[in-house]
Parts: sequence; C-alpha cells; structure tokens
Amino acid sequence: MSTLDLKIFSGNSNIPLAQEICDYLSVPLGQAQVSSFPDGETYVKINENIRGTDIFLVQSTCGPANHNLMEMLIMIDAMKRASAHRITAVIPFFGYARQDRKDQPRVPITAKLVANLLVASGAHRVLTIDLHSQQLQGFFDIPVDHLYGSSVFYNYLHALDNQDLAVFSPDVGSAKMAAAYADMLKCPLGFVAKRRTGATTVEAQNLVGDPKDKNVLLVDDMTETAGTLVAASNLIKESGAKKITAIVSHGVLNSIGYERLNKSAVDELVTTNTVPVNSQDFPMKVMTVAPLLGEAIKRIHENLSVTSLFKIKGF
Repeated sequence: MSTLDLKIFSGNSNIPLAQEICDYLSVPLGQAQVSSFPDGETYVKINENIRGTDIFLVQSTCGPANHNLMEMLIMIDAMKRASAHRITAVIPFFGYARQDRKDQPRVPITAKLVANLLVASGAHRVLTIDLHSQQLQGFFDIPVDHLYGSSVFYNYLHALDNQDLAVFSPDVGSAKMAAAYADMLKCPLGFVAKRRTGATTVEAQNLVGDPKDKNVLLVDDMTETAGTLVAASNLIKESGAKKITAIVSHGVLNSIGYERLNKSAVDELVTTNTVPVNSQDFPMKVMTVAPLLGEAIKRIHENLSVTSLFKIKGF
C-alpha cells in the first residue's frame, strides 16, 4: 500500500466532477489558484504543500479545448516544480483524439502531439475514459489506464426490456464498442455506414442489420454537433425502429447539436458527466463517472490492480 499522501486537484473544466470524486474518496479538493492574465495567459499557483505527494489532476480537454489543455499542462508543470512525487493526469474526456492519423496530405497527428506535451510537462501516467480510438494508448511513453463507460451505463441498460432491443453503431468506427454492448445485453447488433460531407455534416448511406419493430440503442463514444447520430437515427427510424435511445460516453454538445437532436429521430440521450452537460430542452439522462474514477484513483494510489474495473457484473 502506498505511504504517500493522496491529493486531488482540478482545473476549471469540470470542477463539479472533481468534487464528486473527492466526496467518494473522502478527501478534500486541493487548493489551487487557476486564473487568467488580461491577455488570456493562464496563471497557476498551488496553494498548499505537495512535496512528495501522489497527485491526481482532474481536467477534461473539452471546450474551450485549447484553454483547458494549457491549464492542465501548466498545472502539471507547477506540480512538478513543487516536487510532487507522482502526477497522474485524470482526463475524463481526452480532446484532440479524433486527429489520430494522417488521413490526407499535410495534416497533423494532433493526438500524438498532445500525448507528447503531457509527458514533456511532467505527467507520470494518464487515467481516461473511452478514448475515441483505443490505439491512442500507444501514443504515450507513460502508463495509460483506459476505463470503459459501459460499466457506468450497465445498471440503466440492464433494467431495460431487451426483448425487442437491438444495438446499432452510427458508424464503422464505433462498431467494436457497439458489439461489446450487444454482447452485454444479449441482443442483435447492426451498424450504419456513413460518408462525411463536411466538418459538421454527415450522410448515412447504408444500414447493416434489421431495426424493424426494435427499440434501438445507438452507441457512440462522443457527440458534438450530433451529425453522425442524427443521420444514423433518421435512417434507422425510416427502416422501422420503434424507439431510439442514443448512448454516448461524452456529450460534448454545442447549440448545433441540440438543435439537430430536437429535430431528429432520437427519443432520448443517455450520457455521462465526463464533461459539463448544459441543461437543454431535450430528453437526457446524465450518469456520473465519479465512483468509477474514484475507485481507479484509489487503486492506482495504493498500487493495486485496476483490471476488475474493466469487468461488468461478470461480462
């Protein structure tokens, strides 16, 4: 068991989640001043002694992504220079994960750049949930604990009547995640083939699987403008589905996304609080990831295995 003091700090991206994690672990939230100079530069000062401590810094790199990313990097640097023993970057939502390869000429691999920045700033390990691409773990030269949001959704989904249930992926990229949900719920699986027509527009082209007379769970890791979800849900509804529930780990929704959802065939959105979720006039259920992250933090701090956190009631 670790003899180091455990301290949890938070940037400004998701303080309520950080406080929930602290409440779960019965530890106080670390005292730090995180503000901005008039020109927008981030100012950080750790207001307590952290020499030789085990630090967990909670910060989602959601919008404004650049600002929240810089906050995290600067806080890590401040902690390193204050002689923290170990710094774990707890990133419930890992931004820039979509840019994970060169899919056209002269574009960056920004996910790798962000991984390099985290290591360079002084992070010793990363704890995150539902990366956009699982291979992102290989971009880091430090340990990465990658948790799955399915364990958070389990109780809600298991209570559903799965007699007429089917799980669909809104694109090929989420097919593996959808397959895991289908195995967990013992129901049919399908997916939608899409074509991206712009940064915020998507065209659903083909449907694999039969949603006719089914209650469909549309599973994805994140949604921002809801283009993929809306295109897929409309095609599935046209194919005879009864009710469509979207299950999304990271509801990084903006005004465009909410507007589209209100006009779509999606009946309900179930998401988590990995990012702050704005209250909008759309049927939505928000599940908390605080116990999942809190338990992972406890086990990492005590040098215990986190493997059991990947298992869901025997699945």
